[in-house]
Amino acid sequence: MRRFFFLIVTVFSAQLVFAQPFANEIAAFRKQDSLAMPPKKAILLVGSSSFRLWDNWQDYFPGRKMINRGFGGSSLPDVIRYADDVIFKYRPKQIIIYCGENDFAASDTVSVPTVVERFKTLFGMIRAKYKRVPVAFVSMKPSPSRQKFLTKYLAANAAIKDFLAAQKRTAYIDVYTPMLQPDGNVMTDIFKADNLHMNAKGYAIWKQVMEPYLLQ
Repeated sequence: MRRFFFLIVTVFSAQLVFAQPFANEIAAFRKQDSLAMPPKKAILLVGSSSFRLWDNWQDYFPGRKMINRGFGGSSLPDVIRYADDVIFKYRPKQIIIYCGENDFAASDTVSVPTVVERFKTLFGMIRAKYKRVPVAFVSMKPSPSRQKFLTKYLAANAAIKDFLAAQKRTAYIDVYTPMLQPDGNVMTDIFKADNLHMNAKGYAIWKQVMEPYLLQ
């Protein structure tokens, strides 16, 4: 009976662990770190799939020590939940955040003030741990597949930009505007077939915009 009870508890506990969103992704990060811990004083990329899928970022930023801890589909609450795993264990010299798109995409009821407050919460956590580490926010991009959210993206981008302007050692990196055509429409040849994730042309734009903000 005891053995049966122990088995039930073990199975239930395992289900609770794997019921956590992104449990597999976080477990993979932990395994990578156990095999080879990334260097300290690196530039940390953290956020959602636009970073996660940038798997050849080293080719865009040669010579820089960087860590990529983007995990696909994540929203700001997910980054907050796993901050110990994707931010605080690395002691970075700079933190670059791309997140927010999925917050709005999760539900039409998610408001701009809600997402901005989520960002402020994450920023407050980072500042409580790292008072002098520069933090930059990469603006939410104009994904064609999420056309109905673009006005919210613009409003949230503007609010986060204003918030960061009042903070020390911060930067707002605008990738939204460079991804537009002269007529104001979104470029169509910089995205993959899903019209959400970028191809090499899209990342080339990001590289050009981001590089001046990255520490050496």
